[in-house]
Amino acid sequence: MIKFPKIDKISDKFGECFRPEILRISREIIERERKKAIKGEKFLNESEIFDEISREYENFKNLELKSLINATGIVIHTNFGRSVISPEILDRAGKNLENYTNLEYDQNIGKRGNRYDYTAKLFSLLFDAPDALVVNNNAAAVFLVLNTFCKNKECVVSRGELVEIGGSFRIPEVMINSGAILHEIGTTNKTKLQDYENAICENTALLMKVHRSNFAISGFTGDVYMNEISKLAKKRGLIDYFDIGSGFVYDLNFNLTKDEPKISDLLRAGVSLISFSGDKLFGGVQAGIILGSRELISKLRKNQLLRMLRVDKITLSLLAETIKAYINKEFELIPTISMINESEQNLRKNVEVVAHILSENKISFEICKTETFVGGGSLACRTYPSVAIAFGGIKPEILEEKFRKNGVIGRIENEKFLLDFRSIFKKDLKILANKILDIFHE
Repeated sequence: MIKFPKIDKISDKFGECFRPEILRISREIIERERKKAIKGEKFLNESEIFDEISREYENFKNLELKSLINATGIVIHTNFGRSVISPEILDRAGKNLENYTNLEYDQNIGKRGNRYDYTAKLFSLLFDAPDALVVNNNAAAVFLVLNTFCKNKECVVSRGELVEIGGSFRIPEVMINSGAILHEIGTTNKTKLQDYENAICENTALLMKVHRSNFAISGFTGDVYMNEISKLAKKRGLIDYFDIGSGFVYDLNFNLTKDEPKISDLLRAGVSLISFSGDKLFGGVQAGIILGSRELISKLRKNQLLRMLRVDKITLSLLAETIKAYINKEFELIPTISMINESEQNLRKNVEVVAHILSENKISFEICKTETFVGGGSLACRTYPSVAIAFGGIKPEILEEKFRKNGVIGRIENEKFLLDFRSIFKKDLKILANKILDIFHE
């Protein structure tokens, strides 16, 4: 008779682990090996079963949300959760989350209130926006706008702006699923104002512009400014809408935001609706932010879909504190902005903290200048300077794997493994140095 290890014995061996998952993995593996044995196939012995359980459990642990050291140089890294929230913002927002709140309660009249009112007022202060609405991400914002104003009606948009965002989500498909009828105009590289005018018919509801924030078209090109589209829409009694994707508040260093659409300028120009992500260049929590006229925002609020797309008190609290940090000019509380704007001189000081520890421990490395991207589908093709530590002598692919398995994600450049300090927090410098020592002394 074939004997497999008992579940109790397995549980004892993995005593420090998360018991329910160990039990699930153990049962699956033992059942699989038992079936092999019955069929006369080769099956794992007890020692091999324990090894297999260990591997499976390690895979499970790696799925858990955990901190990483981002040494890629990409500050807004979508795979790493985009913008980081500062401890100060978390602390301020957290005070509200420890208790019941007035999320939908108006203390002035003692009746039900509106969860969006406070953030709307803050956005009005920050951007001089007539009104605002927050949903769970910018794709939801696009969907809500189109479903509200273009259901079974035409939305006119340039072919050169029918973008695909992360995870294979495509603007044309989002538009069609919203109930809007897509009316493409122009060509991939050139669209003129006349194209918008010629497309308008009795079934047209909205003229839309999508900012190409995650790619660029160069060469023989032509585009239409949003203020021109807005004027045309108003002249013809239509709605104009600009999906910026990655909106920012103030210009960034290194001329990164030169020629980028600025929210305050667009609102001053009279653009009816604007939407952007809360966790890209805005540097806050994931959210879709819609700014625009009171009349149009009011109609968006009445759409039944809003119930499915609405944000919770955690998002609203974090977003409110981020807006207030901007209003109070507390930019140091917004890590995304601080890290992007950091000077090369300060980055080199951070590098030297780690370099000193590595030199003392006879680790071979070099300090080098490099270039990086902002990331997160923002400021496509625009690079800016950074400083890195590069390791040679060992295959970069081997180092990349070793560092990755120790929670440090770098990049390979010019056949060397690099740790780019543009995206490394000051608080993590000594932690990083110790991880490097552990890796090289394995």
